[in-house]
Amino acid sequence: MSIPQTYRGAPATLLPGYMGKILRVDLSQGRLWDEPLSADFATAFIGGSGLGARYLAEYADAHTDPLGPDNPLIFMTGPLVGTTTPAAGRFSVVARSPATGLVGEANSGGYWGPELRRAGYDGIIVTGQAPEPVWLELHEDLPPRLHSAAELWGMDMYEVQDAIKAAVGDRQMRVLCIGPAGENLVRYAGVMNDHGRAAARTGLGAVMGSKRLKAIAVRGRARVPLHDPQSNQTVNRAVTRHVIEDLTAQMMRLGGTLMSMDVGPIVGDVSARYYSTNVLNGIEDRLNAGELSDHYLKRHVPCFRCPIACGREVALPDRIDRPIDGPEYETAAGFGPLLGSDDMEVVIEAGHLCNRYGLDTISCSSTIAFAYALFEEGVIDEQTTGGLVLRWGDARPALVLIEQIAYRQGFGDLLAEGAARVGRKLGVPERAVHVNGLELPYHDVHAHAGQGVVYATSPRGACHMAGDIYHFEQGRELPELGITYGDPHEESEEKMRMVARVMDFRAFTNSAILCHFEEIPVPRLLELWATITGQQWQAEDLARTGERIFQLKRVLNHRFGLTAAHDTLPKPVLKAYDEGPTAGYAPDLTTMLEHYYRVRDWDRASGRPRPERLQALGLDAFIPELW
Repeated sequence: MSIPQTYRGAPATLLPGYMGKILRVDLSQGRLWDEPLSADFATAFIGGSGLGARYLAEYADAHTDPLGPDNPLIFMTGPLVGTTTPAAGRFSVVARSPATGLVGEANSGGYWGPELRRAGYDGIIVTGQAPEPVWLELHEDLPPRLHSAAELWGMDMYEVQDAIKAAVGDRQMRVLCIGPAGENLVRYAGVMNDHGRAAARTGLGAVMGSKRLKAIAVRGRARVPLHDPQSNQTVNRAVTRHVIEDLTAQMMRLGGTLMSMDVGPIVGDVSARYYSTNVLNGIEDRLNAGELSDHYLKRHVPCFRCPIACGREVALPDRIDRPIDGPEYETAAGFGPLLGSDDMEVVIEAGHLCNRYGLDTISCSSTIAFAYALFEEGVIDEQTTGGLVLRWGDARPALVLIEQIAYRQGFGDLLAEGAARVGRKLGVPERAVHVNGLELPYHDVHAHAGQGVVYATSPRGACHMAGDIYHFEQGRELPELGITYGDPHEESEEKMRMVARVMDFRAFTNSAILCHFEEIPVPRLLELWATITGQQWQAEDLARTGERIFQLKRVLNHRFGLTAAHDTLPKPVLKAYDEGPTAGYAPDLTTMLEHYYRVRDWDRASGRPRPERLQALGLDAFIPELW
């Protein structure tokens, strides 16, 4: 079927480290055009989620419907993406979130991001709504084209990738897509790519589904223009050696992210039975990296130019007839301990189903665990669940619920709305564990107090990618940025200053974009940055840029209705546990936020960044709308 469309090219912005172009797509009108990259935006906000947020500020306001045609869906790479930097394979997706109403952002690894750069673009901004399902083809040698996705609509994400590669006759085509969950506007549907890679959080797959955009396929051979290619090779050789020799990277290579199930329970970092305890009662002995490797592992799977290869391909021969993507830590924790279960095979299959259908495994497992808790407490029964018995320790019903959620069938139709809306619908909003509509990741705030402040103030709701305090409190230090580790229960103003520094650093790495498992020392990172972009930064420049990006997202969230009252944690996780590694301790969020607000220079009554802070960061243009 022919899709009416027009395309207009444009010259690229000449800027080291950038391809210099953004592809604009108006699905309502079938218009595609090249737009020169804003050099001012790129210099100030880098790329990834930072540059995506700056473009979001141009198109979204308080009235923008997250699932409406005016919500821009932004795909953005960064200066490191597609270079020879180790693990430089990530990209970000940004829009107003249908789960939270706030800034929605997610990032993914694999190969799609570098391939977008090779096709000649730094990013894509999609607006409007197609009258019928479409997919976008973007090739370095051809004008971008929209194709009918009528035959693809309804396919799971593995089927879509295979179908598009077969249609274009190129197995090396890199395909980003949604599954049935995105089509059915599940509020935590993810954007999928390269088999099991996912830009999973905040429901951006639903935004893509609302636009009837099934997939984006990219292919190219262009190279990223570097400021100093020869010096870049020298620095990258040193960086690669460091990453290979780094102890944390070696552990990730050996055990993948599931290694956190071996380490986390020791300090109480893994929540169980819907955040009611961090005592696992032996679950960790049967659900860990060693068990996965010994009984199910087929091979390690790397992202683009990654020497770590933390991804896993596994086999479940009695249940699934082909090798599948293995579970990450968050998937295992959510479909394991959070349901009181130690069933590795259910964890593997649950992760596979979430990938097939295009679901965020954190929000999906947490919302299902909420249903388990309500069933155990008698708030709901088999009449509510459609006959399913939800008991701690039996995770098998979760497999049924995953499919129901993806297709919005039966009880799954309610669960597809996320924990916050489930709680309101069933009259128990205080029992739902989330921050601003986004379910908590599986790093327990009783183990790491500062992580609670990250969850409470992260731009996208409860988010470990905005600040991995647990990672730094395991021993990592960035002395050039004033980041050191110490007592994980410390709640002082100086500790909150460190929390802010970690969050600013992650705002930078999520924009550059740099994988969190890359342990590049700051001096080496700055050398690398200079060879790619030509910017001769000091550590304070990196920190200031990270804070600028973080504070911009805060400004946008106030535009979308955020207030100081939203900086909070759910009541269930603020109670002390009676037993286990953290027995008797509960984080004092009120005290920590008092310190944190002073560090951030936020107005205590409203939560807004003060004008002087915004001006110092070069965010003057946003002062009038806040003040």
